[in-house]
Amino acid sequence: MKDPFENIANALEITNNDVINKPVEKTAITKEIKRSREEVLNNDFNDARTNLKELISNGMDALDGIMKVANASDSPRAYEVAALLLKTVSEMNKDLIVVHEKTENIQREKITNITNNSIYVGSTTDLQNLINKSRAQNKVIENDSV
Repeated sequence: MKDPFENIANALEITNNDVINKPVEKTAITKEIKRSREEVLNNDFNDARTNLKELISNGMDALDGIMKVANASDSPRAYEVAALLLKTVSEMNKDLIVVHEKTENIQREKITNITNNSIYVGSTTDLQNLINKSRAQNKVIENDSV
């Protein structure tokens, strides 16, 4: 029985045994992408907003269809389904507003974490030494008993 890869091996001037016995090394290439918290928040907000808008749009289309069925059949069950769908679409609209408000609150929270008034309990010399580290290291202790 003839080897189907014999012609290829001859063209490359190698033997089939070299190809078959040689282990294949697999290397995984991974790239870690670091994103800022703000970028992740904006992406999540945009995704949630897009999904909710699409759900609301689909719900409105379904509502139009179920209202036509309810009017044509005069079935109480069809009107009940239409009312339930109306309630669901209105809740999705509220959810869209809640997502928007939460995103604004998170962005505003980042800005409002500023401390304006700080109290330091200690002497002025200690405070100056804390602020100016080089001054504190170069300070020579004076001795009265020279």
